[in-house]
Amino acid sequence: MRLSDDKITHLTHISLKGLLDKNIINILSEDSAIRREMRRVITNELKLAEDMDRAVRGKLASYSKKIPEGSPEWDILYHKFFHEEAAKKGRG
Repeated sequence: MRLSDDKITHLTHISLKGLLDKNIINILSEDSAIRREMRRVITNELKLAEDMDRAVRGKLASYSKKIPEGSPEWDILYHKFFHEEAAKKGRG
């Protein structure tokens, strides 16, 4: 899933505000440093998800029997392979 820089920035502001408003965290450094780290993590996770999606789609495309995207069989295999990729990456 692709998000614009503005959307990622907006997410970091909303997330940090929510964590602070609910007293879930106490910050010991500047807000901007925390938002930069949140932005880095969000960006890395989105890139990882895109890489896993690409790997899963490649695996599905390599089948000799072409499975139409969106079909129940494709959906089941996609989710199965995506979970396998996530487990390989330590996310499962």
